[in-house]
Amino acid sequence: MDAQLADVEAGKRFYGELFGWSFEDAYGSSVWALLGGAHVASLAPKTDGRMPTVWTVSFATPDAEALGRRITATGGRVVMAPFPVGDLGVAALATDPEGAVFGLWQAGSHRGFGRRHEPGTFVWAQLYTRDTATANAFYGGLFHEALFGEGARPDFGRADVTDVFPAEMPPHFLAHFRVADLDGALGAVQRLGGRVQAPPFETSYGRVAVVTDNQGASFALLQR
Repeated sequence: MDAQLADVEAGKRFYGELFGWSFEDAYGSSVWALLGGAHVASLAPKTDGRMPTVWTVSFATPDAEALGRRITATGGRVVMAPFPVGDLGVAALATDPEGAVFGLWQAGSHRGFGRRHEPGTFVWAQLYTRDTATANAFYGGLFHEALFGEGARPDFGRADVTDVFPAEMPPHFLAHFRVADLDGALGAVQRLGGRVQAPPFETSYGRVAVVTDNQGASFALLQR
């Protein structure tokens, strides 16, 4: 999972204070976010000011080229063809049939999250979509074993976009970070220059609020 930001140093201050992350240089001009010495995310500078300020969730795959072909065959689109990221792995960017953007990651030396499901780390990815039937078919086909296989415990759900957002909001993924105290975390977000997009609401997977950071990137806070 990575954030594309106009100001990485401002992002380090915001997320470092909010989640207790430390940082170290990563590939190119991006930085790893660490919690207890383990990788939990990365922050990268936007290469073009017209690019959105966003968090992007990437799904692991053993073969990004092959998965890209399956994506296009089932109505999605590969918007950035697979490319090597040094010896770390191979990345790609794709959209589903409704245009929600997600990444692909074929691991090399970087396997992905070093920690997750605990406070200050990734815990859930929610797809907000207008056509839940199409989303079910598309992602159910791409990631069937991860979602429905024996012993599967997916960190991925989907909902109608109008459940939380205005009808004009485009389909998108929303990355969730776990917190121990949701109300306290919301206070910290606002103190650090972010804002609350959607106040706390109850879901089947926990109590959630949607916020933006001090540069406008949206994410969710989840208390379980």
